[in-house]
Amino acid sequence: MSEVFNNKVAESGIITIDLATFLPSNEIVLFDIKPYLFMELILKEKDFRASLAAIDWSIYQDKIVGIFCSADAIIPMWANMLIVSGLQPIAKAVYFGNENKVREQVLLEKIGQLNTQDYLDQRVVIKGCGETPIGESAYVAITQKLRPAVKSIMYGEPCSTVPVYKRK
Repeated sequence: MSEVFNNKVAESGIITIDLATFLPSNEIVLFDIKPYLFMELILKEKDFRASLAAIDWSIYQDKIVGIFCSADAIIPMWANMLIVSGLQPIAKAVYFGNENKVREQVLLEKIGQLNTQDYLDQRVVIKGCGETPIGESAYVAITQKLRPAVKSIMYGEPCSTVPVYKRK
């Protein structure tokens, strides 16, 4: 006589959200302002504009670009705006920050676009302890986004969760 095992997790109707799936799949490349500065420290407007005009922007085609400066230099806001004006028609998206900051911004953007109606009155587990590190800001954002719609939010794995919120 063979025993039949029931997968209680699968039968529970719990929806699992893995925030790692929200991370960008496109390549992230960084645009460092430092090489375009005089002595890698000072931004001279005329030289800076000439340097940007000489860039082959096509190397950023369909990529996610993070603008940053690896030098401890004062960069005026308009300099970032000039860079974006060169990147915007070519790159998939442009953000300010290093690779980690860009990943975080993309992740938060995707959480913001989440349709909460898909989770209305559902029990949701936000997956934790995955292969890919996810910052705290994403867990804060997903909780804020889902709390008004869901029946409950848990953290962890469906077989071992920590209750976070339960509608009364």
